[in-house]
Amino acid sequence: MPGTLHQFTDRIHAGRYLARSLGVYADRPDVVILGLPRGGVPVAAEVAKALDAPLDVLVVRKLGVPGQEELAMGAIATGGARVLNEDLLRALDLDPAEMERIAAREEAELARREKAYRAGRAPFELHGRTVILVDDGLATGSTMRAAVQAARNLVAARVIAAAPVGSEQACHELRSVADEVVCPLQPPSLQSISQWYGDFPQTPDEEVRALLKRQ
Repeated sequence: MPGTLHQFTDRIHAGRYLARSLGVYADRPDVVILGLPRGGVPVAAEVAKALDAPLDVLVVRKLGVPGQEELAMGAIATGGARVLNEDLLRALDLDPAEMERIAAREEAELARREKAYRAGRAPFELHGRTVILVDDGLATGSTMRAAVQAARNLVAARVIAAAPVGSEQACHELRSVADEVVCPLQPPSLQSISQWYGDFPQTPDEEVRALLKRQ
């Protein structure tokens, strides 16, 4: 219900809530669910369970503003996808060399996570598939935009961006890049994703690996 505060108990609760809005994709052999690590994976696991669809990850790393790392000036994703907030970058007047240093650091972490999460398993083939990208919330939408671009680069037939809660602006902007945006709760003002969760701890790598092993 837009405009109404709905606080999820935790990410499992949020995933079950989101799955109700994705029922049209249940029991379809072309559908694959990709969680955005780390916090999006427990949400995605519940969606995959409800839709009887396979679960995998699409690793995305936010490019944080120096000194304000939670503020995204862009994001990178698997396969070399990169999305930048050009307006913010112009306002920051950031040295391009500094930008590349930040990107290189995050690319190294992205590669580490790819290796750690899959433990040698190959990623799902996305060519011709309907891909549902799942995160635990959409604040600026930068990480999801990078994930959509990565799925496009991997020749997905259809790309759906999904989250239980997201800002109106982020959801609106994602509609220009995704085939569909599914975000049942869209408050006009969203200060923090964590405010919508009763329990919102950091998701450890071990939890991500455990959820993927269940597949």
